[in-house]
Amino acid sequence: MTYLTLSITLIFVVIPLLLSKNLRLGLEKDTIVATIRSIIQLLAVGYILKFVFDADNMLYIVLMVTLMIGAATQNARKKGKAIEGITWKIAVTLVFVEVLTQSILLGFHIVPPTAQYIISISGMVVGNSMVLSILFLNRFIAEVDTHREETELILSLGGTPKQAIHRQLITAIKSSMIPTIESQKTIGLVQLPGMMSGQIIAGADPMQAVQFQLLIIFLLLTTAAVTSVLLGFLSYPSLFNQQMQLLRVRN
Repeated sequence: MTYLTLSITLIFVVIPLLLSKNLRLGLEKDTIVATIRSIIQLLAVGYILKFVFDADNMLYIVLMVTLMIGAATQNARKKGKAIEGITWKIAVTLVFVEVLTQSILLGFHIVPPTAQYIISISGMVVGNSMVLSILFLNRFIAEVDTHREETELILSLGGTPKQAIHRQLITAIKSSMIPTIESQKTIGLVQLPGMMSGQIIAGADPMQAVQFQLLIIFLLLTTAAVTSVLLGFLSYPSLFNQQMQLLRVRN
């Protein structure tokens, strides 16, 4: 693809702009900003990745992954500002998920320890973990606020904070994991995943592309489970004060 053909694809930006204007959705500014940011960010990342891949230096790989985790943490924390210390809790969760998944991939020699594989897979893992963090925090805070009276009743009867918040915590964990599980049920039937499609377009053997896509599917399933559970158990204690009273939290 040349820059000329790439510029033609802006047609796909013009269409939603026209629809937004005609239907008075008020999304024109956000659409333009999102388009410009995506162009700048992706082109910048493309040049950076080219440099990192050519250098194939572990220090650059670690710095790139750290940058991903930092950006993901800053984005996800917006949904959990009501929870004390949510920034470091999200960061710990993302780092743990990254270390866990890469340890398995590299430890069992599933993929080679090169920048091409580590950074690409880390981007999918961290990105998915970020989305799961946002989904979990959004639902968890809503559940806590909705069932506040129920939680306080359990506390007044001598229940511990963990017992009082257990139902809301489990509900939020399940809700944040459902999109990942449901999307995997129809994968290959309703949609051809991005990684698989990209490899096929690049000329890879379809069966080889399927194998790599299965790897990512299984990887993201673990990412979803570990992110939701770890962030949940790190977050809930901050909802109570030293007298085991439930603090008021809202999105």
